[in-house]
Formats: sequence, structure tokens, C-alpha cells
Amino acid sequence: MANRLAHETSPYLLQHADNPVDWWPWSAEAFDEARRADKPLLLSVGYSSCHWCHVMAHESFEDQDTADYLNEHFVSVKVDREERPDVDAVYMEAVQAATGQGGWPMTVFLTPDAEPFYFGTYFPPAPRHGMPSFRQILEGVRQAWSTRRDEVGEVAGKIVRDLAQREIVRQAAEAPGEQEPAQALLGLTREYDPQRGGFGGAPKFPPSMVLEFLLRHHARTGAEGALQMAQDTCERMARGGLYDQLGGGFARYSVDRDWVVPHFEKMLYDNALLCRVYAHLWRATGSDLARRVALETADFMVRELRTAEGGFASALDADSDDGTGRHVEGAYYVWTPEQLREVLGDDAELAVQYFGVTDEGTFEHGRSVLQLPQTEGVFDAEKVASVKSRLLAKRAERPAPGRDDKVVAAWNGLAVAALAETGAYFGRPDLTEAALGAADLLVRVHLDEHARLARTSKDGRVGPNAGVLEDYADVAEGFLALASVTGEGVWLDFAGLLLDHVLTRFTDPETGALYDTASDAEQLIRRPQDPTDNAAPSGWTAAAGALLSYAAHTGSEAHRTAAERALGIVKTLGPRVPRFIGWGLAAAEALLDGPKEVAVVGPSLADGATAALHRTALLGTAPGAVVALGTPGSDEFPLLADRTLLGGAPAAYVCRDFTCDAPTADPERLRAAVKAR
Repeated sequence: MANRLAHETSPYLLQHADNPVDWWPWSAEAFDEARRADKPLLLSVGYSSCHWCHVMAHESFEDQDTADYLNEHFVSVKVDREERPDVDAVYMEAVQAATGQGGWPMTVFLTPDAEPFYFGTYFPPAPRHGMPSFRQILEGVRQAWSTRRDEVGEVAGKIVRDLAQREIVRQAAEAPGEQEPAQALLGLTREYDPQRGGFGGAPKFPPSMVLEFLLRHHARTGAEGALQMAQDTCERMARGGLYDQLGGGFARYSVDRDWVVPHFEKMLYDNALLCRVYAHLWRATGSDLARRVALETADFMVRELRTAEGGFASALDADSDDGTGRHVEGAYYVWTPEQLREVLGDDAELAVQYFGVTDEGTFEHGRSVLQLPQTEGVFDAEKVASVKSRLLAKRAERPAPGRDDKVVAAWNGLAVAALAETGAYFGRPDLTEAALGAADLLVRVHLDEHARLARTSKDGRVGPNAGVLEDYADVAEGFLALASVTGEGVWLDFAGLLLDHVLTRFTDPETGALYDTASDAEQLIRRPQDPTDNAAPSGWTAAAGALLSYAAHTGSEAHRTAAERALGIVKTLGPRVPRFIGWGLAAAEALLDGPKEVAVVGPSLADGATAALHRTALLGTAPGAVVALGTPGSDEFPLLADRTLLGGAPAAYVCRDFTCDAPTADPERLRAAVKAR
């Protein structure tokens, strides 16, 4: 019999709808029930493509005896961290403060006042490696709740007080200058892995936001070391197992330092961010590899993550059926030499060498993750294309990984920006159309009559949770990129509506600091606030970047001032922890360069000369440059006001603070002008 989760829209919650556990969604009613029954709450937080979440669900939440014990002694609450990042952030901070580590599934025990008093992540069904069993934890918590209630209350109160004191340090009053990016670059150089690319050791995550900073810093200053770190990291990731060599797209992270074995889940945000990074790397260098990876990643998103409503699904699972009925991590993606021979016959040896497949296997049980350990030039291109096509077709016959079909506003905003730019750079209008489709869904389904965003939707049905700062910021970023690519000013207008909410509902008016939740959002035990990047840009720095771009488009002093105040955090954190504030450093590069504003006027985008100027402007490497396109006298973009043709020909104006250089009709002159240096 299904529990309360059967009525939810979250695929993760729906995965637990048939558990024998009497789950509640996060709600006031769950806490009311805990007070009425005088029980503690079990808060279990995870997400749909989380491997260990699936493991704990199978071992414990599907077990009738465990469920009976939970139902008798606890009120059990299940939360999808991707739908409620605020709940996840608040309690993960408590877990990390108490245990020194975190992860998912997150297991937290709460009082009926939502105060945490005991923490953990995954717990096994039986004691293992010094870790107590989940049943032992439950019995210990029940015993403490029954016999030591005062002690539980004291612990919970102390934790809440400690969290309240962990308020973010107020950022510097002024925006960062030349010194902070230079110090950040020095710090990144110290942490860089020169043999393998990337930063730090295993597990190794794709440093998307840092790569964007490195490309912008090189564009503005000419620092060759910045470009070299970006190039080498991008090449190593693209040649390793982190990248799907057959179908395109990136896995979540590499479990080793060499990018060989990934954690196989594929997330929309990773692929959107990396698609854009590789497109920008191509823009800076002309790299064939960067071009191929950007396009293949874009095609992967459209092919495998696009929903029927035009949005993009959140993720693909790491696990899938290995053909025997068992769900195994990576089963969809890995190969043995024998499997290659069955598909390819005489061409199997070429595939073995080309993809680095070994008899021992680079993964588990003699299976290998496909890589590109050698340069492609030593192999016959036509044969390689045939091999890849046949293997991809055979792989499509395997049971596919599950897909989390919910549409997350923030991640779709990132995808809109990536697909719009990639389509424009490479002459792929289909990709730009995909970006427009996702943007349209965000407006139709996620945006209400007051321009307030909902966090998620599924099957065209809006979810119940309010958007958080990253939703407003990343969707605004996507709309601003779409405005520059399409010349449709309505996207600038929508971005402005969202950023007005950032100014009025997410910003501390006294300091300019930003909060992850709105001033009128549900009150948790503390208001979450984190300026550091995690898997995606922080809402704080994403908002700063979008505010700066909007100010460049419109001349709004209020938005520019808000961006500068928000970027004060980069002055504090950039030199200290550059790996974790890459998006803020990238926005700071745009601020230091202006950013430049380019107005292109012509009879229409269908006009060849106008299109040439527009594409040249988009391909400029000046950090954070914005582009407005329209006819003379158009009122869709403030940048176009009073801009005229040049001797009857289409013209481009390059400006800063709406003060422009002499217009040009020559794409080559424009190309020189839209470089940072």
C-alpha cells in the first residue's frame, strides 16, 4: 500500500512511495504529528540518482521489520535535496559541523521543533567496519528520547545556537580589484595537478567554475599559465572515463586522480556548465577537441535529458540492470574485450587500442571504462566512426539508467545559457531552439503572475517548493544569454523581473550580502547563506554575475551597485579558497573588464552583414561582454537607443558604461575590439 509520498512530484520521493515506512514529506503536518505523538523525527535526505541512497533504501527502508520499528517510534520525513536545497543545506551544515564529513543519504534525528540532535549519513543494516547498524542507531535514539529527554533538548539547543553563530563573515565593502584574481591564480597553481590536470586528489570533480575563471583571466591579462591549466584539464577530462566516449556528456566525478573511473551518474548542471566551458575554450583557442566535446555534450543533453514539455531532466542514474536483474553501477557504460569482439568482429582490436580496454579491466570484474588514451590521429577516422556507431547502437539495447524527470529551474537556466551560446557559435540553430524551448517552459510553468519562480516541475506540473537564490540567478543568466544570442529583448525583460526579486527578497539592504532563501520563505532553524561554489555556482556569486550583466545591458546603477557589493565576498575568499569561489572570480573578471557592451544594428538577423557582426560580437573573449542586436531605433534593448547604421550599412558599437567607441561595419575591426586586451 502506497504511503503519503505517492502524491508528490519528486521522482526521488516517488521511489519511496511503496516503502513500508510511513513516510511524510517535509511539512508542518509532519512536525505537528511528532508533537501530538511525542516522537522524534527521522529526517532522511537524498536524491534520485544517489547510489548509496538506493542502497540504504533497499537494505533498510524496504525491510518490513525496520519499517515497523520506525513507524512505532518515529515520525519519518523524506526530503529530495534537489527540491529542497534549503533544508538540505541547513542540516548538512549541522552534520558536517558535528561529524567533520557529510554526504547522502543524510540521516538526521530532530525534535518536533525541527532541532537536530543526532546525525549521520549512510548506515548499514548490520554493523560494518566499525560503523553501527541502522537498527542500533534507531534503538539508541529511541532510548535517549525516552529516558534522557532533557539531555536531548540540551544537545539540540546547543547545536541550533552554534549554527546561528556561524553567520557568514560580512564581505569587504568594496569590489575586488586586480590583486584578488592574481592571488587566486597563484593559489590555484599551488593546488594544480600538472601530471593529470584538475585540482587536488581523489575523488576528482570537474572544476567547471574555476575553468571559466581561468579562461576569463587569460583573456583579460594574457596569463599563459591560466590558459594552460584550463586547456590541460579540459583535455584530460575529455580523454578520460569521466567523459562518455560514445554518447557524449560527463559523469559526476572521477573516483581516481587520473579521470579513469567515474561515478557514473550524469547531472544536468555538470553537463550544462562543461558544455559552456568547452565552447568558451574553443572560442579562445580554436581547439578541435573543445569544439567536438561542446557539441557532443549539447547533443547528449538534448537527446537524453530533454523532456516532452521542452525542459531538461535533472539526472541519469549511475546504476542500471546488468542483464541479470541486478542493478549495478556503470553497467550501461563499461565493456570487456569479449563484448567488443561480439559487436565488432575484426575491428575489435582497433577498439581495444583506441579506447584503452584491457583484459584485466580498468573498472570492476574485467570491465573497462572507455577512454581516449592515445591521440586520434594514429587511427583511421572512418573506421573509428563506424566502431563508435556500432557500439553506441549495441549499448542502446542494454537496460538504460533511470532518469530523474523533474525539471529544476536553476539547472535549466544553466542549460539555456549553454545551448544558446553553443548553437550560436557553431551554426546549430537546433540547439538555440532547444534553449528557447526550455526558457519557454520556465516562463509558462515555473513563473507565476508575480514573477516568482517555483523550484521544480514534472510532466508540466509545477512543484510545491519556492525557488531559491540559485534559481533566480541561474534562470536570469540563461535568459540574458538568450537575449544576446537571439536579439529578442523579452528575455532581458524576464531577467530583470527575476533580478528585482533578488534585490528585494534575497539581499541584505545594509550589507549587500545575499541569502539562499527569500525573506518571506519558510523559516528553518536558520536562514541558509553560502557564497561558495559546490557542484554548481553558488546562488550568491551567480546572482552577482547576472546583476552585472543586466546592468551592462540596461545601464541600471542599482543593479551594478548590488553586483559590486555582492562581489565584495571575492575580496575575502578569492585569495583564500579560489577553488570554491570560481564563479565569483569569473564575475570579478567581467567587472574588471567593464564589462564591454556591444550593440549591433542592422536591417535584420537574416541580413548577411548584420549576422556576421553579431556572430563576431558573440565570439569576443572579453569577460562577461553583453551583446544587443536589433534594428535602428529599436526599443527592445537600451543599448540600441540612438544607434544608427554606418553609411547605410549594419554597424557595431563597442561601449563601456554606455560610452561607445566609433562604430564599425568591419567584422575584423570588431573582432579586435571585443577582445579583453
